[in-house]
Amino acid sequence: MNEALISGLRREDFQADIKGKQTDLFVLSNENGMEVCITNYGGAIVAIMTPDKNGQMANVIQGHDNIQSCINSPEPFLSTLIGRYGNRICKGRFTMNGKEYSLAINNGPNHLHGGPTGFHARVWEAEQINDKELVLRYVSPYYEEGFPGELSMVVRYTLSDDNEIIIDYRGVTNKKTVVNMTSHGFFSLAGIASPTPSAMNNICQINADFYIPIDENSIPTGEILKVEGTPFDFRTPHAVGDMIDMTDNEQIKNGAGYDHCYVLNKREPGELSFAAKITEPDSGRTMEVYTTEPGVQFYSDNWADGYPGSKGATFGKRSALCFEAQHFPDSPNRPYFPSVILKPGEVYLQRTIYKFGVEK
Repeated sequence: MNEALISGLRREDFQADIKGKQTDLFVLSNENGMEVCITNYGGAIVAIMTPDKNGQMANVIQGHDNIQSCINSPEPFLSTLIGRYGNRICKGRFTMNGKEYSLAINNGPNHLHGGPTGFHARVWEAEQINDKELVLRYVSPYYEEGFPGELSMVVRYTLSDDNEIIIDYRGVTNKKTVVNMTSHGFFSLAGIASPTPSAMNNICQINADFYIPIDENSIPTGEILKVEGTPFDFRTPHAVGDMIDMTDNEQIKNGAGYDHCYVLNKREPGELSFAAKITEPDSGRTMEVYTTEPGVQFYSDNWADGYPGSKGATFGKRSALCFEAQHFPDSPNRPYFPSVILKPGEVYLQRTIYKFGVEK
């Protein structure tokens, strides 16, 4: 582990004691020379080294190069795991079995991404199985951030020789609760830099005929609308920036760009199927997303302000794209959305794959 990493990251820079738990850096590599670096602080992916059309390696995910910067990041969810509940819950409240639960409020009037001390801000137990596999474990206690039940979560990262980052989630609870895990990768296929280039030239395809509109507080209106004839139609690939500034569109305005959940086209619930693809035209790098989840939150990094990241890189507005595989926002308050309830004796399962390639 002490050999030089392609990313230039140093393991010792990620080693710290946080409330008696040890953080570290874990490195996955495959036969193609691809390298993925993950810290057990929040399960953050801090580097994905992958080649462009000329074989030049670059880091295509936004992250930090030391543990203190991860902890104090201006973007607390930067390429981390998210839980217990990815996305927003209206006013941080939901009712289950006749009892109202109150969660942390950390996004305007709403609960976002498990709260300020959610899974992204926890030290996970880590076990590196081999060069291609890392397993993280975390037990979330009763009423952590207001959620009922004790939730035991296992997340397995696998780097395949097909240049896939496979993320498998498995969770069990001892009391009825809600779960909506995701990975919040901020992908910059041009490669992070100072400044990191805009991602608005990325050609994007999303396998969804419908999306979930939001109000001015980014909470679902309750409708599920067709993408057809709207700036949200990525069924045919086109540049992300083509319609992102259509401020006469209420949904674009409400999201300050794209920050919406897409209802993925599925033959049956839970099937592993194609969700999205982006292509960075200058480098030729591509990323495909496959998931068992019913939705993917497409976020166009609308709020970054040029804050510093790994190796002197800076992360400006719309320099990354996020594809957060998940159940729909505010599902605990929307009984007609796919259920996010997990009961004792049941197992929460999710598989999401990010596959990297090159088109010349």
